Amino acid sequence: MNGSIVELDVHGMTLCQAQIAVDAALRRAGGAYRIRVIHGYRGGTALRDGIRARYAAHPKVLRVELGLNPGQTDLVLREF
Repeated sequence: MNGSIVELDVHGMTLCQAQIAVDAALRRAGGAYRIRVIHGYRGGTALRDGIRARYAAHPKVLRVELGLNPGQTDLVLREF
């Protein structure tokens, strides 16, 4: 995963399940420079908002980027 983007789809998960999945992805990230969390947004924003709030302050996450797609959030781990 050197210099890559890890995509993690958390559709249909509860916030707790999604956080467990993101935490596991952060542990396995290796050389990845970002984790793209695909959470969707049409079913509500609780999952999106919870992920953005928790990982904005995570020690392994440099910053949270909100792209043009409101259904995904990028967790930037290092500069590419």
